Amino acid sequence: IAAINAKGGVLGRQLTIVTADTKSDPAQGTNAAIEVLEQGAEMVMVTCDFDFGAAAALQATSMGKVTFSSCAGDPKFGVQGIGPLAYTMSLGTPAQGATLAEWAYKEKGWRKVYVEMDSMVEYFKSLCANFKIRWRELGGEIVGEDVYNFAEIKTFDGQVTRMKASKDKDFVFLCAATFDGPALIKQARAAGENTPILASESMDGAFWLEAIPNLSDFYLSVYGSMFGNDPNPRINDYVARFTAMHGEAPITAHSMTGYSLVEAWVIAAERAGSFDADAIRQELDKFNNEDLLVGLTTFTPDLHINLFRGMQMMEVQNGIHAPLMRYTAEKVPP
Repeated sequence: IAAINAKGGVLGRQLTIVTADTKSDPAQGTNAAIEVLEQGAEMVMVTCDFDFGAAAALQATSMGKVTFSSCAGDPKFGVQGIGPLAYTMSLGTPAQGATLAEWAYKEKGWRKVYVEMDSMVEYFKSLCANFKIRWRELGGEIVGEDVYNFAEIKTFDGQVTRMKASKDKDFVFLCAATFDGPALIKQARAAGENTPILASESMDGAFWLEAIPNLSDFYLSVYGSMFGNDPNPRINDYVARFTAMHGEAPITAHSMTGYSLVEAWVIAAERAGSFDADAIRQELDKFNNEDLLVGLTTFTPDLHINLFRGMQMMEVQNGIHAPLMRYTAEKVPP
């Protein structure tokens, strides 16, 4: 927004931000949406996740405003689950799951996986389901599975015991996030379970490594490296500008999806020559490999989530993040 305003804004107007706090309670999403619309919002950005952002998105779209989630990965955030004015800047979980399965199988040569899933939100369930579809298509074997609900457990004793008992695995595929994954990983490593772990962008960031300072053999996919070492210089420039503005680097690459949803909305508004939501929707639905910071972005009238964008694969060795390669799935489950 700062960069856009420095160039004159959008259609002669400067952009400003208005906010409302849902307090991480989906039930408060409806009121939060009404609150920002009453403050004059032309576009609404809701909480990243489908479960936590859907109520606000349903309210905002019902009141005729284009609504973005920065990084909801479940495909229900869009036309099918919210409505034709709802978009997400995320790579959808069918593509995330396929990307991780293909990379593990083709680049690492792994063949046997143990799947660990938190069932707390739709993102984890969709991610794991699509990973398993693609993994089996490739010929990979699932040697064990475990499911827990983080809202219902206090320790990971059972999960770690069962994980260790599965001796015939090449790696663990973890469908979790930074609110539960670090504790599980820490407990597993402390118990001597040193099998490589593969996770998605929901485990992005180095802040949680304080709990496991020398973590190794951990791999994940992200939108870009926030450590100034991304192979794409445009991302490194973004990290430098963000750091100069905020005094610290982005905590995770999810900040890129926030950046790019504003990019997308502004491009569509300028092409439409209007702030009218339906006119902006028509322009967004024409996006075909639009070159945004977060990556090439495509929308159609029926699909308001990306399924064919690559992800940056990262490894963590001795507590240090390093980029490996940008990988794009060859085949994505429907």
